[in-house]
Amino acid sequence: KKEEKGVKKEKEEPKEGEKKEESAVPRVLKGVMRVGVLAKGLLLHGDLNVNLVVLCSEKPTRTLLERVADALPKQIAAITDEKYEVKRCVEEAAIIVSSESDPKTSCSVTLTSPVMRETQLADGETSTVTVKDPPDVLDRQKCLDALAALRHAKWFQARANGLQSCVVVIRILRDLCQRVPTWTPLNEWAMELLVEKCVSSGGANMSPGDALRRVFESISSGLLLPGGPGLYDPCEKDSVDAASSLTNQEREDITASAQHALRLIAFRQIHKVLGMDPLPAPKHLRQRMNPRKRRRTDSAPGEGEGEGEKKDKKEDDVDMSDGK
Repeated sequence: KKEEKGVKKEKEEPKEGEKKEESAVPRVLKGVMRVGVLAKGLLLHGDLNVNLVVLCSEKPTRTLLERVADALPKQIAAITDEKYEVKRCVEEAAIIVSSESDPKTSCSVTLTSPVMRETQLADGETSTVTVKDPPDVLDRQKCLDALAALRHAKWFQARANGLQSCVVVIRILRDLCQRVPTWTPLNEWAMELLVEKCVSSGGANMSPGDALRRVFESISSGLLLPGGPGLYDPCEKDSVDAASSLTNQEREDITASAQHALRLIAFRQIHKVLGMDPLPAPKHLRQRMNPRKRRRTDSAPGEGEGEGEKKDKKEDDVDMSDGK
């Protein structure tokens, strides 16, 4: 009898599970992922703004964005005692959560859906979706940009994170783009593609110094110049140049600046490229450069007249901004 009761219970359990599955409502919010420098581990000192992307099963609307924004303060209060400000930004298809205490950080949460992308037919033509969009659907381009950021983060984790010195060199170039106005127009995605290609094709166990010099050599060769090969975007179906936003003048300026950086590195002035104080020379080099002086002996008045005219030339201070 006990065995029969156990069998009956086992038969009843799947029925209850089936009822739960039938009554379950499909979720609109599928998941949330990190994107940008937060997902790639490229945060620098002073980076206080990060980005998240929320995937939806349907096209995100203004109504959905407001529902999420209304529910966020209650959920945040249950996790932490710190106060955060939740701001709706419908034009950006995002919700901005910022801290009220110092240092003031902010997190941009963008809503998007794979349904926003156009379906591709076998012949390559695009077909429009017959279903009518909701009247308050969010900006399509902002949603597509969020999907592209997701693809970039997945590509970076699969290709760049495992390469030695790749993340270090990208951090250095990010700092260079912030310090030197000439490099500011170069977008981060194009920079990441360039560094990954240079490091992956340069052999194993490449040091950060060699990898950085190899990146400057690639740019100096005319990679970004008009008519050059450009940077192929592997996350797009069509052939797209990741650096297409650069103007001809900006391409020439970045190329000239990379050539100038190579000259500085060749003359042991890499500290000017990195924007830091020069490192002290090793002890064995200091002994060679500064030998002990001999004790001066009495000499004739005309023997040492020309010694005062011999002076070492000092290196002129040259910044990266001088070489465009």
